[in-house]
Amino acid sequence: MTTIGASVGLGGFNDGADVTIVQHLLNACILTLGLPRLVEDGDCGSGTIIAIQAYQSKVLGAALPDGRIDPGGRTWSALAAGLYPKPAKPPAPVTNGNPLSGAAWWDANQATFPNSSRLADLASPFRERVIAFTTAMKAGGARISVGSTLRNPARAKLMLYCWEVANGERAPTAVPTIPGCAINWDHGDPVKSRKAAREMVKRFGIVRKPSTGLSLHTMGRAIDMTINWTGTITVKDAAGAAQPIGKPNSGENNTALHAVGASYGVIKFAYLPADPPHWSDNGH
Repeated sequence: MTTIGASVGLGGFNDGADVTIVQHLLNACILTLGLPRLVEDGDCGSGTIIAIQAYQSKVLGAALPDGRIDPGGRTWSALAAGLYPKPAKPPAPVTNGNPLSGAAWWDANQATFPNSSRLADLASPFRERVIAFTTAMKAGGARISVGSTLRNPARAKLMLYCWEVANGERAPTAVPTIPGCAINWDHGDPVKSRKAAREMVKRFGIVRKPSTGLSLHTMGRAIDMTINWTGTITVKDAAGAAQPIGKPNSGENNTALHAVGASYGVIKFAYLPADPPHWSDNGH
């Protein structure tokens, strides 16, 4: 039976051979997930993480898929056993020319509004600072998984509006039009409209109100990355001084690593646990 030796995905160890196995198994059902085929190259990029999250959501029913596969875990057991998605549901109902909001809309349209996980898509000079910082961390022995860099503006607005409708902050009839995004938030009944919006909130995995409109992510001035390591590593700061980085072995709450990042101009978002993987050019 095919096995993996360590975790694969967001925050995983991501050994190349293990990643290739996961990519191969996901490709057996990737079209049913509504995603393009993965390149089986052993590189755990955003496409592979999105595919893992889609598998966890559609096959395992995870409301907040974590995008990670652990040896012997629920996701691995299902994937290795060939448990694939059920046939696609009928398209979302259409009202006034646009499909209605809700889980079915999200499943059918999420791939149209992808976020980038490429460092090259960050804005300068933050791009160069992040590249220098991540290069120093990798040289020291840290493992880095980038979840998001440049956020799709339409996706950011979808996240904001579904939160507002779900929580009664905005009437479904008062949601502004998003260019290039065909969606109808009004189900003809306030309860149904809020229920559909809550379905999208769960699909997006939103735990607090998203930023209004323009944000550091949509400007290319922020990055979400999960960082971990084993034991104590040594990472050079921007001045070239070697800094020992020990426990806790996570970028989320290791203040020594945060100090090294700040020396490069990559500042950790401090308000935990609101956004654990978030770094930016100003700490917001």
